[in-house]
Amino acid sequence: MTQRPERGGRRNTPPRSAQVIWAERITPHMIRVVLGGPGLEGLPVGQYTDHYIKIHFPREGIAYPEPYDIQRNREELPREQWPVTRTYTVRRWEPEKLELTVDFVYHGTEGIAGPWAANAKLGDTLLFSGPGGGYAPDRDADWHLLAGDESALPAIAASLERIPEGVRAHAFIEVSGPEEEQQLETAADATITWIHRGTAPVGKALVAAVSTLDFPGGDVRAFIHGEASLVKELRRLLLIEHSIPRNQASISGYWRLGHNEDSWQSSKREWNAQVEGEQVGTTS
Repeated sequence: MTQRPERGGRRNTPPRSAQVIWAERITPHMIRVVLGGPGLEGLPVGQYTDHYIKIHFPREGIAYPEPYDIQRNREELPREQWPVTRTYTVRRWEPEKLELTVDFVYHGTEGIAGPWAANAKLGDTLLFSGPGGGYAPDRDADWHLLAGDESALPAIAASLERIPEGVRAHAFIEVSGPEEEQQLETAADATITWIHRGTAPVGKALVAAVSTLDFPGGDVRAFIHGEASLVKELRRLLLIEHSIPRNQASISGYWRLGHNEDSWQSSKREWNAQVEGEQVGTTS
């Protein structure tokens, strides 16, 4: 059975500290950062392929109490001085090396995490909480459907690596153009479709592509993540048009166009409830 995401990750564990081992631009808009250091010992990553961490970016000019403590910061500092938190998927975890790989979507000077990754250098320290997570490919499924935009690419790539040899899989990944494609590894009998949106709205081409898929027979497990509106459309396609049981699909909006993570997270529960109500109404 597909697991539902664990909301918020591990809230009660203290933040961990890791250091940059290396960073590189793997495509024009994707930066890979590998973290290491003793702070990663015992990191509970491995159960899921959508593990994520909450990275804490200190605000410039603010002196935070030592040792770093999230609750203490919130008690002693005004909200506008709290570190900025951003959520990123774990691309790879190698416990024997104590190396954690995280891919960052980069849009120039826009945002916080992307510019940090673009300027990351050996020895830089990163503070993070987690991991959270809730999805891994069910080894008993007859076939798998994975779809998302750049934000879901690390989890889709990790999932393809976990699907058993020879099992059928269809992966649809929307990126801005052919220069953003990556070489993905899998032992599955996988069809990987790269979708180039160009100047089209995020998700439009992806939804159209998944809609044309001739769904194979058998028991499917689905992973659908990315921009909230495209996730809404694919949720309707899977759960209503194809009658896939809800517990066989991991479906969630990682972000929403026009919102930063703070505003999206604060409105996500209401958005999800609205989508649920609208789509339940279509079946009544």
